Amino acid sequence: MASQKRLAKELADCTTNPPPGVTVALKDESNIFAWTAKLQGPPSSPYEGGTFSLDITLPRDYPFKVPQVRFMTRIYHPNVTNDEQGSVCLSILKPENWKPATKITHVLSSILDLLREPNPDDPLEARIADEFRSQRDEFNKNAKHYVERYAKA
Repeated sequence: MASQKRLAKELADCTTNPPPGVTVALKDESNIFAWTAKLQGPPSSPYEGGTFSLDITLPRDYPFKVPQVRFMTRIYHPNVTNDEQGSVCLSILKPENWKPATKITHVLSSILDLLREPNPDDPLEARIADEFRSQRDEFNKNAKHYVERYAKA
């Protein structure tokens, strides 16, 4: 199956040359469609010092369908649901914007970029987005609190 060959190549790329601060592995060695990733909170962001686990589920018809990416670690962020679902709002992961040429390393780099600079104009959590826009110090304090509570080893 072509998608399995591509996934094997992408997995090899992600494990040998991941974006800085990211590690990737299969959730189960027998399933190439289920990955996990660990992201280190970017320096100089309120997420610095935290480790965030992601669940990546790749559809059987990948790369023609968008992968599903969820934060397994709770995070205080306008573009991630503040619940156990951990859904991510990232433009390249929207079905209408997904391009088959996009690789998982690019998705992971884009999520790191989102941690560095949230996008309050396309939020999943409107209240957190408003706080990010109008009370940045309070947002940073709350985000750091979540890092201490949920993202420290």
